[in-house]
Amino acid sequence: MLFDLDDTLFDHGGAAAEAVARALPGADPARWARLTQQTMDRYLAGELTFAEQRRVRVRAFARESGLGEWDDARADTWFAGYLACYEAAWRLFPDVGPALAELRRAGTRLGVVTNGDPAQQRAKLDRLGLDAVLSCVVISGEVGAAKPDPEIFRIACARLGLPPERVTYVGDRLDVDALAAESAGLRGVWLDRSGRAAPPGLTVERITSLRACPGGR
Repeated sequence: MLFDLDDTLFDHGGAAAEAVARALPGADPARWARLTQQTMDRYLAGELTFAEQRRVRVRAFARESGLGEWDDARADTWFAGYLACYEAAWRLFPDVGPALAELRRAGTRLGVVTNGDPAQQRAKLDRLGLDAVLSCVVISGEVGAAKPDPEIFRIACARLGLPPERVTYVGDRLDVDALAAESAGLRGVWLDRSGRAAPPGLTVERITSLRACPGGR
């Protein structure tokens, strides 16, 4: 069974919101989250380097927060403070430990497929103790393919030594995770922690907690 990392196993949204509140009191965490997604999408598309997407994000955040135009030096200084707060807030969702332990008892091989910077994603896995329970880790920045590209899912299946039809993939984004995994031949499962009613016409399995995680296949 394969998992997304950010906002599936790791509480990225919570850590980011906490860090923004500390680094810029009174700022809107939702605005930061929106800018993060936009600039990360540009990084994954090859339009920006990892460092550039950080600067673009911070400068837009400052501007939208009414703080005027910041140069790169000021953006870098602010981001360094934010990053320290963000890393201090790294944590798993409460349902992760019990869910992974149950899957391992059942003999399920576990892996992660994540978009992002290899150094940062591997630091999360190490700090959160996930390295010890994963059979494979596939990071977009290391393999040259990013979700929703089917290739990144196929690479992960190959590393597990299983054909796609025998692998389940769980992620928090319907399009980039669950639907993309289904398109690659895996069993896609959407982890929707919001608990809201499922949208009409949903074509993939939906769970609201990893405690409801289906067994691998």
